[in-house]
Amino acid sequence: MKPKYQAHWKVLPRASDEYLAATDLPPLIVQLLYNRGIRPDEIEQFLSAGSELEGNPFLIPDMSQAVSRIYQALLAGEKIAIYGDFDVDGITATAVLMEGLSLLGGKTMIYMPDRPSEGHGLKSAALDKLHNQGAGLVITVDCGISDLAEARRAHEIGLDIIITDHHVPLATLPLATAVVDAKRADSRYPFSELAGVGVSFKLVQALFHQDSRKKSLTQLLDLVALGTVTDMVPLVSENRYLVTEGLKVLCNTQRIGLQEMARLTGLEMGKLDAESISWVLGPRLNAAGRIDDATDGYRLLTTDSLEEAHDLALELEDRNTERQRLTSEVLGKVREQLDARISLPMFIDADESYPVGVIGLVAGRIVDEFRRPAVIVTLGTEVCHGSARSIPEFNVASSLESCQDLLITFGGHPVAAGFTVLRKNLPQLEERLMSLATDQLSGLDLRPELIIDAEVPLSALAGDAFSLIQQLEPFGKGNPYPTFLSRRVEVADCRSLGNQDKHLGLKLRQEGVTWQAVFFNFNARVEQGKFPPVIDIVYNIEKNRWNGEEVLRLRLRDFAPSA
Repeated sequence: MKPKYQAHWKVLPRASDEYLAATDLPPLIVQLLYNRGIRPDEIEQFLSAGSELEGNPFLIPDMSQAVSRIYQALLAGEKIAIYGDFDVDGITATAVLMEGLSLLGGKTMIYMPDRPSEGHGLKSAALDKLHNQGAGLVITVDCGISDLAEARRAHEIGLDIIITDHHVPLATLPLATAVVDAKRADSRYPFSELAGVGVSFKLVQALFHQDSRKKSLTQLLDLVALGTVTDMVPLVSENRYLVTEGLKVLCNTQRIGLQEMARLTGLEMGKLDAESISWVLGPRLNAAGRIDDATDGYRLLTTDSLEEAHDLALELEDRNTERQRLTSEVLGKVREQLDARISLPMFIDADESYPVGVIGLVAGRIVDEFRRPAVIVTLGTEVCHGSARSIPEFNVASSLESCQDLLITFGGHPVAAGFTVLRKNLPQLEERLMSLATDQLSGLDLRPELIIDAEVPLSALAGDAFSLIQQLEPFGKGNPYPTFLSRRVEVADCRSLGNQDKHLGLKLRQEGVTWQAVFFNFNARVEQGKFPPVIDIVYNIEKNRWNGEEVLRLRLRDFAPSA
């Protein structure tokens, strides 16, 4: 009756009386702020999410050098190439920089690598091609920080390069005119967790710092919100401001491609939020580069043709459906291997049939479900592409760096990274990564974990509690959607939802308070009449549209029979 792999419920500590008394807000909201590490003197700033959270772009290393070189190119009429990436962060970062440079009269061109044949990051053949096409300056977005050999190649052929990235640098920086990355060890920028599109936007801000049109840059914030939310960087500090303002622009966006995508998926333009990006817009834009050509996602964001916007929205919908099918197919194959390896500290699986565009998604699903680092590899004849996802206790980017003698390319973040490796080196790479995981994770409790903000009775969520909780939006990494625990809840009704009995609809009661609830993708069949009559529940509270009206309900994350 319980899921096969039961999560460990971790209720966060109660805030001190001193903290609870520091503000007039209701105790439940104050507890949520405490859980998110907000100091009493930061509460007002956090809730307002205003422009005071913005940093001065010139505090990011090499920003002045980048601006100087770009203006040199603009004044000389030099052709500028923007070297992007194939995910939503890279697509939006490309569009932000392209539109910013176009406002300044720049002669620009874009280049987006092909995921299956090129992979992430700079490629020497692509730089040669851009040089032959007349580019004198290349600006990277969301890539390039670890591509030392390729940056040297650009220098050798007389091609100036500006790196803008948000990934962790290596000990040696690329040879470039400027390396703009707030994660550099010498950075004075107050916030290091910008997405690639965030860094791109800060570059555009710096270019417009003395321009009377700088207020018009607000219209780029819909792109910044899309890339920031989809890339799952922490929605705190400046990211919180950028996404809050970006969602306002997104709800009224003039981008007809996004309007068409929203119409096709049933989203209401004026009510878009971070969840709309995470679950609807982001996956469809990502599907462009996962299944085929990432430039289709870029074209959808920038087109001014209604016909093209309609066609592209339909195409991305089809690709997203295909992406879902492939992900499910690969996940099924991977899970077949899990039972024999569940005791290992890291899960590694490789196969020729795994499409490179979905291996990162599959690795992420494995980490979410089993709380183990996961590495999924697409085997090629000579070269293999790998995607790794991890947990906070194991820095996968650092681990790959320690294995760089075996790798062709690699890069990423502590909990998400990618690499390419010669097939002959793959067994040794697997052995070394497994050894690192064994050393670093031995003795730790690696059960899946549900972080719970507070244990409350159902009555605590009545009245205006939900509207107060919404003041903490936008929710995402670093500011998760609030999760609660209620004990000894009576199950008044339980029924299957949908044709495949994958979802449960419940009516729950506690001390005279009744709530409707839903449990999506419940992975253990509950026979009618055998559901526990009294349960402890872990859940979120959400709005649901029913018969044309919005009603509140509980979305269960887990449950257990009450003691």
